[in-house]
Amino acid sequence: MPEAPPLLEARDLEVHFPITRGVLLQRNAGAVRAVDGVSLVLERGTTFGLVGESGCGKTTLGRTIVRLYKPTAGAILVDGQDIAAGTRETVQGLPRRLQMIFQDPYASLDPRMTIGACVAEPLRIQRLGSAHERQARVAELLDLVGLRTRDTSSYPHELSGGMRQRVGIARALALSPDIIVADEPVSSLDVSIQAQIVNLLRRLQRDLGLSYLFISHDLSLVRRISDQVAVMYLGRIVESAPPRELYRHPLHPYTVALLSAIPVPNPIIEAQRQRIILTGELPSAANPPSGCRFHTRCWLRTKLGNPEVCTSEDPALSPLAPAHTVACHFASEVDGTPEQESVTRGLGGR
Repeated sequence: MPEAPPLLEARDLEVHFPITRGVLLQRNAGAVRAVDGVSLVLERGTTFGLVGESGCGKTTLGRTIVRLYKPTAGAILVDGQDIAAGTRETVQGLPRRLQMIFQDPYASLDPRMTIGACVAEPLRIQRLGSAHERQARVAELLDLVGLRTRDTSSYPHELSGGMRQRVGIARALALSPDIIVADEPVSSLDVSIQAQIVNLLRRLQRDLGLSYLFISHDLSLVRRISDQVAVMYLGRIVESAPPRELYRHPLHPYTVALLSAIPVPNPIIEAQRQRIILTGELPSAANPPSGCRFHTRCWLRTKLGNPEVCTSEDPALSPLAPAHTVACHFASEVDGTPEQESVTRGLGGR
């Protein structure tokens, strides 16, 4: 019996935004390579965490998966069916399977619509149920995310940030999706409210069998919620591993630098850890460096005497341990270095 395909898979996905010059006769002057050959697999009922600094392309990747952006190349497969082609047959029923939670709950809600109307909008667009049935479904969804039925008549500006994000989650759940892309869903909230929303997302996943693509720049948060974590840099995934493995044995110099920024609650251990400061500016996605894209800021390359292979050959994402892939020519040199040991001190475990 053939093995069932994963719930969601991206293969060599590319999203390039053209750069044009001229007012009347616009000429193509290049492209911003926001996502440049990304592959990932999301299994049913799991969470795939995607981390990286601002501008690395993680939000563009998430929006492309839910078809807010059209991919330049590559494939997006849901249960083995390519939805990137965009034919009527492939996208039929897609909104009911893929939904998104946006970063800013205030900007993603129409200020002229009540909360009840915002949550009911997906049902109305898909023509599901009568007006009475939609009203009952809205009440059910609000209760599911911890809001009161009387909030249906409120407007977004009358709610707190945490309540607005709960409305965004309820709206994403309206069509009973299989996959939810959560784009930094708690970054605009207070720390105490962040914990409540994360606990809500985990409970909904457990009760409803949801699968998440969780996008964030908060590595501590991603470790808590994810089953697999991928680190993205300048449009590409440079390392991917289960959270326990990634946080104990990071093998890409960029991952080591990111982990060094995570504070450890033990002041004695924190005082002994080394903070790795990346030098130079983040290169432009319109003109990425040759070879390894991280070589212009890489502390390991400097330590090894600036080997030429880093500037001449683009490293492939290769497996170095079970479920642990890295795109670095000298990933094996990272393991056991003082930098890695210093950074991972106090970070072991989930």
